[in-house]
Amino acid sequence: MIKGEPGPSRPEGAIEPDPSLPRVCVIGAGSSGIAAVKALYEARVPFDCFEMGPVVGGMWVFQNPNGMSGCYSTLEMNTSGPRMAYSDFPMPSYFRDYPMHWQVKEYFDRYIDHFGLRDTISFETEVEHVTRREGGVWEVTISGAVAGGTTETREYDAVVVANGHHWDPRWPDPPFPGSFNGTQMHAHDFRGPDDVNGRRVLVVGVGNSGMDIAVAASYAADASFISARRGVHVIRKRLRGKPIDQMLMPPALPWAVRQKGFELLRRLSGNPAEHGMPAPDHKIGHAHPTVSDEFLDRLRDGAVAPKPNIAELEGDRVKFEDGSTEEIDLIVYATGYRVTFPFFDEELISAPGNDLPLFRRTFHPEVGGAFFIGLAQPLGALMPICEVQSEWIAEYLRGRYHLPEDAELRADMRAERDAHAKRFYRSVRHTMEIDFDEWLAATAKERKRGEKRADRRDHALPIAPRAHDPETDRIGSRPWTSVS
Repeated sequence: MIKGEPGPSRPEGAIEPDPSLPRVCVIGAGSSGIAAVKALYEARVPFDCFEMGPVVGGMWVFQNPNGMSGCYSTLEMNTSGPRMAYSDFPMPSYFRDYPMHWQVKEYFDRYIDHFGLRDTISFETEVEHVTRREGGVWEVTISGAVAGGTTETREYDAVVVANGHHWDPRWPDPPFPGSFNGTQMHAHDFRGPDDVNGRRVLVVGVGNSGMDIAVAASYAADASFISARRGVHVIRKRLRGKPIDQMLMPPALPWAVRQKGFELLRRLSGNPAEHGMPAPDHKIGHAHPTVSDEFLDRLRDGAVAPKPNIAELEGDRVKFEDGSTEEIDLIVYATGYRVTFPFFDEELISAPGNDLPLFRRTFHPEVGGAFFIGLAQPLGALMPICEVQSEWIAEYLRGRYHLPEDAELRADMRAERDAHAKRFYRSVRHTMEIDFDEWLAATAKERKRGEKRADRRDHALPIAPRAHDPETDRIGSRPWTSVS
C-alpha cells in the first residue's frame, strides 16, 4: 500500500444494529453527518440518517442539488489534507496540500464507500419538523424519497443534529443606508469568476470567503475592492513550501508560548496594514485568523483595493466612512451565516445571536437526547472534531460514557465560556470558536472521566430505548433485527 493512501475496502457484510440500544435520527450527511453515521454504525446503534440531496458532502459539494452549499468553483481548503482528514482514512497522497473542493467531495465519497455506509443514508429526504414529547420520545417528520413523496413521522430516542452552520446567510443588520442600483448578493450565492467578469466588485467582509472572492474578482473583474470594518490577521497557507498548519507547536504547551509561534507565522506572512488594510485591534489567536496565500500579494500589487466600512449606498456608487466613493456594479456580502435549525420550534432549541451553549460543543445541557456535531468554529480543522464527537456520542448511547452530574456539567460550561471570553473578542462570528488542539486534548480527558463514571454505574444506558416491534420498525428502507 502506498503511504498516505486509504487502505483496502473492508470485507463485505453489513453490521446489523442492536435494537436493545436507543434509536437515533441523524440530520444531514455532510462532513459532520457521515462521521456520525460511521460511529453509530460501528457501535451497532440503530439510526436513520436523512439527507436533503442525492449526495454526501454538504457544503463542500459545488452546486450541491440540496441547494444549501455555498461552494464556489475556485474554492481551496484553508486546512491541509493531513490535518483535516478523519483519523482512520487519510486523504490520497496525490491530493494537493490544500485540497480543492472536488477532491474533498471525492474523499467523502471514498470514505462512505470504503466503510460500507452509503446504503445507511436516506437521500433526497428532508427533515421537516422535530419535536420532543414528554417522556423523551422524539417525533421526526420527514418528506421526500423515503416517505414516498408525502410526509411521514417516525419516533426516536435521540437526535443528532448535523445540518451545518454555513447555509443560512447573515446580511448586514441593520442594512447600510441609501439605495443601490447594481446587484447585491451574499457570498453564499457566489459561484466563481463568471459572476464578477467585467464588473466593478466590492466585497464586504475579510474572512476566508471574503478574501477568496476578492482575489477571484481581481483576475476577472474590472476592479476589485474589499471593505473591512475592522482589521484581521492574515497568515499565508505555506511557508518555505510547507503547509503552516503542520508547523504548529504541541497543544500541551501553554497558550502564551504557542501564541508566540502564531505571531512568528504572522510576521513571516506579511502585514496587510502596510498596504492599506486596518490594523487588527487584537492579538493573533484572539480571533479567527484569515488564511490566504494570494490575498497579500494581490493587495500589495494593487489588484485588490482596500476600503473602510460602508457609510452609504448612493445609487451606482458606494460611499465609505473615510469619505471616499467608488463606482460599483456588484456588492458581495461575505458577512457570515446565522446558526438556525428550521426543523426545531424556537422555544425548544434555537441559537439567538448564533449562541447555543453546549457541553463541549456536543451535548445539550437541558434537552436530553439532543446532540450536535460540527457546531463549532475551530482554529484548525473541523472534520477530526466531528469524528471525536461522533465516537463520543456513540459511547454515551451504549452506556460506555456517562455525563457529569448536572452541577458539575454546568460548572464546566461556565468555566469554558469564561475562558472563551478571555481569549476571543466578542462577536457573532466567535460564539462557537474553539482551539482545535486544546479541544481535542480536553475532550480526551473528559471521555476517560466519563468512562470511569460509566464503570461505577455498570454501564447503564443513559437513554432508555423506547418500546418497539422489530418486525415493523425500519431503519431507512430496510428492516432491522437483532444480531447476537
